[in-house]
Amino acid sequence: MNDAVSEVKKSIEIVDFIGSFINLKRTGRNFKAVCPFHQEKTPSFVISPERQIWHCFGACSEGGDVIKFLMKWENLTFYEALKELADKAGVKLQNISFEDNNWKKKERLIKLNSLTSEYFNYILYDTKYGKNALEYIKSRKINLNISKKFGLGYAPQSWDSLYKFLMKKKFTDFELFEAGLVVKGRNSGFYDRFRGRLIFPIKDARGNIIAFSGRLLDQEAKEAKYINSPETPLYHKRESLYGIDLAKDKVRKDNNAYIVEGEFDVISMYQNGIENVVAIKGSALTKEQLSYLKRYTSTIVLALDADAAGEEAMKRALDDAESLEFEIKIATIDFAKDPDSAVNTDLNKFKKALLDSVAVYDFIINYAQKKYPDSDAFSKKKIADIIVPFIEKIKNPIVLSHYVKKISQILEVSEQSVFILINRFRQDKKRKSTAVPSIHKEEMETRELKIQKYVLSLIFQSKNPYNLAEKLFTKISPSNFSTLSFQKIADFFIKFKEENKSEFDINKFSYMLKPELRAVFDELYLYATFDADFEEVNINKLINEIKRHSLKREISSIISSKGSTGSKDKALKELSLALKKLEKNSLEL
Repeated sequence: MNDAVSEVKKSIEIVDFIGSFINLKRTGRNFKAVCPFHQEKTPSFVISPERQIWHCFGACSEGGDVIKFLMKWENLTFYEALKELADKAGVKLQNISFEDNNWKKKERLIKLNSLTSEYFNYILYDTKYGKNALEYIKSRKINLNISKKFGLGYAPQSWDSLYKFLMKKKFTDFELFEAGLVVKGRNSGFYDRFRGRLIFPIKDARGNIIAFSGRLLDQEAKEAKYINSPETPLYHKRESLYGIDLAKDKVRKDNNAYIVEGEFDVISMYQNGIENVVAIKGSALTKEQLSYLKRYTSTIVLALDADAAGEEAMKRALDDAESLEFEIKIATIDFAKDPDSAVNTDLNKFKKALLDSVAVYDFIINYAQKKYPDSDAFSKKKIADIIVPFIEKIKNPIVLSHYVKKISQILEVSEQSVFILINRFRQDKKRKSTAVPSIHKEEMETRELKIQKYVLSLIFQSKNPYNLAEKLFTKISPSNFSTLSFQKIADFFIKFKEENKSEFDINKFSYMLKPELRAVFDELYLYATFDADFEEVNINKLINEIKRHSLKREISSIISSKGSTGSKDKALKELSLALKKLEKNSLEL
């Protein structure tokens, strides 16, 4: 198993691989980027091509190798990521045996969903029970090839036909229940969740079926028009996008994604050549869905339903989209109730509406004016209340001036009045944010800890670590570090240096470290690339500061310890003299 992992990692160049997903910038021997796994503006994501590792020094504090990156990027188990990378590198995984319960469970549920989809497909296309559903699909102007491409199926009007089918395939009650395919009855029995409905399989970006959505054919029925799979180990509604498996390549190529509300919106647009389209479930576009899309594009066009709910959904999504630095546009469809209807009403007019998508700020202004159309002072105030929280986010002064001028004309007030409103809003926001300050990891770290990390990182990243270490360890010892793991790594380095005098081999050193210290070492190794605060500081000054903090800790420890006053006074005197001497030396550096 370890041989296969090593071969895969050797075959995949980490900088090229991660660089195919995010933008990297060379910094000395390493590369930096904005972390793709959390929101940030200052790059904290560092990659070492020499050691084939990465680490985030920001909020998520994640790190690892190329396998770990793919696991996080695609939300995969270890085995899934290893298998994909092995296929990419042309490495054959033979005779691999290991326990990955998460993978086994996920694989089992994917197989279950795949069989379920095949069952629904069979009912739709090959039995008399699917005849009405097929006619319904045709009435929606969806051709058979597209219907099959999206995997549409039909759940018969039966309480347990799917249940019986899957039980014959050796699945258990619990597995069917966990996958959301059956519902537990009052008498402890189970019955099919989807009955008498057109079925839309929901897939992840890799094409795995993770859930289902079922639509009633009977428009007069009193049941809900749509029902969806519940949350399962595979399906998380807030993270899922219908059609992403077919759209992702086109989204990446065009650097643009159209976001709609319904399955038929996606299918109709795709059938008519608009392939970079995905649907949210319901009318809420979530931050998780936006974060997922950010992997493929920096531009989104919202083409949600032309009703009050659709407009509210657009407005709610804007703040999250802004925070993720999307270029956001809005397509106004005023001649049909949704994209599916628009495609079938006037395809050319719909395509033009997509091309004529307006910038988000113009949409907000139009939205506010429609909501408060009167010209009285109260209506103008309400319009300003809606617009200002969005306009104040604009960083570019030219763009800001443009919209300030536009708003002042609409409200019939001076531009200065609009600027006063914007500044007042910003001050209120700042006051609220400083009232309960958020504490980030980097703010929590003391200068002492940062210096220790930086100095150790400099040693390991230097061309000749032994030379720099000589300068460090003639002045301080491993015990001067405040963190036990740093002490152990420094102590092991000294022993390693004695046994390997000719040349320092970073990979051999890492391999020989105890497993529990390797992750700490990887972070230490990359730290100097991340934190440039001490770049211009004399290294001797930093070493002295480590020693000074160590002496202060010793003094505090003695003061709080039990023992005879005489011996304590003597020790304190010696330490105080050493501290004064060190501080004097630091001033002279």
